[in-house]
Amino acid sequence: MADKAGDLFRFPEAPSSPPPEFDSAFRRHFLELLVWRRDVRRFRSDPVSDELVRELISMARLAPSVGLSEPWRFVRIGSPARRAAVRENFLACNADALSSYSGDRAEQYAHLKLEGLDTAPVHLAVFVDPDPDQGHGLGRKTMPETVAYSAAMAIYTLWLAARTHRVGVGWVSILTPKDIVRALDVPENWRFIAYLCVGYPAEESPSPALSRAGWEQRSEPAGFLIER
Repeated sequence: MADKAGDLFRFPEAPSSPPPEFDSAFRRHFLELLVWRRDVRRFRSDPVSDELVRELISMARLAPSVGLSEPWRFVRIGSPARRAAVRENFLACNADALSSYSGDRAEQYAHLKLEGLDTAPVHLAVFVDPDPDQGHGLGRKTMPETVAYSAAMAIYTLWLAARTHRVGVGWVSILTPKDIVRALDVPENWRFIAYLCVGYPAEESPSPALSRAGWEQRSEPAGFLIER
């Protein structure tokens, strides 16, 4: 992937025509996109083109960010040695996580296949610059964590964009942030947000893998709405 921002896809800053109409057919397709957006555990080895990776990252840049700070930093990991370092960290963290469960839960956890580090063709680490000059501090004086929230929005935007190309994303969270910063040789002040495995899913389903495995089930929507 090109290092220069100018090599990424560009989108117009202002529309040259009235806003589009999002009709019922579009809303139905959008709901389907949300339903079929999955955290992918297993990937095919088919390559994802560099052009598509650049396009997805450019689309991620359309996510909202506090003060228009665009604090996200995407690192594509192609080095076998760096990928191996990430995997070693995962294995250590995963073993520690497994030891925290017992009985049936431990057996379930051992069979979850929580990572796609071996087969996903594209690995992306997402960081934030915790105090970027861009944005001039707007909106984050009292809530500096909104910088990290902005990166999470960019990740989700990339995730949805990837699904429109039948590409899946898996978020590997069982990692030690400081070790990933060191393994990927990025500035020490960058905050590690996510390690994403990107590629074509080996299997697809509209229901979450954790739900299918019996680990957890979705709650009813009414449980999340509190009226005041």
